[in-house]
Amino acid sequence: MIKNIIKGIKSYGDAVSHISKHGMWGYVLLPGLLSLILGALLVTASWGWSDDLGGLIGSFWKWEWGKTTIEKIAEVFGGLLILFFGAIIFKQILMVVLAPFMSLLSEKVERQLTGGGDVQGFTIRKAVYEMSRGLRIAVRNIVREMLVTIFLFLLGLFPLFTPFTTILIFLTQSYYAGFGNMDYTLERHYKYRESVKFVRNNRSLALGNGIIFMLLFLSVVGFVFALPLGTVAATLQTVDRIESKFNNKMEEMV
Repeated sequence: MIKNIIKGIKSYGDAVSHISKHGMWGYVLLPGLLSLILGALLVTASWGWSDDLGGLIGSFWKWEWGKTTIEKIAEVFGGLLILFFGAIIFKQILMVVLAPFMSLLSEKVERQLTGGGDVQGFTIRKAVYEMSRGLRIAVRNIVREMLVTIFLFLLGLFPLFTPFTTILIFLTQSYYAGFGNMDYTLERHYKYRESVKFVRNNRSLALGNGIIFMLLFLSVVGFVFALPLGTVAATLQTVDRIESKFNNKMEEMV
């Protein structure tokens, strides 16, 4: 397990090398710019809605003593709460909206690895399929990620568990981020249920990919490159796993 997590982490270095070698930085910059725009909208929404949520939380304090202080704390807490859970939803929305770009990027990388010729290119029909599949994956992952995160968040209200739940929340988000990055490759090889099974069987690889993705995603500069870099890194590892699986089946048949 640890070995695969390390492979998932190290694949980001391989991704940078691959992008540089094939002159693909244009494929990184465009989705990076779109990520920046969507991220700015999330922060703006968090700032605007923090007053409303803060007022709602502060309304539970019925006493005049300390009411102003409580309202200020509630406003900050409300903003952080929106930003925290908004980031979970935003991460999945980002993966759905940019699915056509990421699928194209993943396909191009796979063709370069396997020598499969030119990519199919962008079509409306292909884009609709990729976004609909991405939406199905996103809804599944959001529900599961939210349930686990809310449970850990509530458990973390007890100081004894806070250090552990913080780490577990980060790892949960990392796993589902890695899941989404891997699916840009899996969609060309497997149906929905088969893809879910594939990621489960390679969960440590998804976790390793997602850890670096989340570290980039939560940073100011790295956020712009998180999704395209994560996609290329996941493609390199996923294609390798698919080919290994295929070769093993061929050896069994001989």
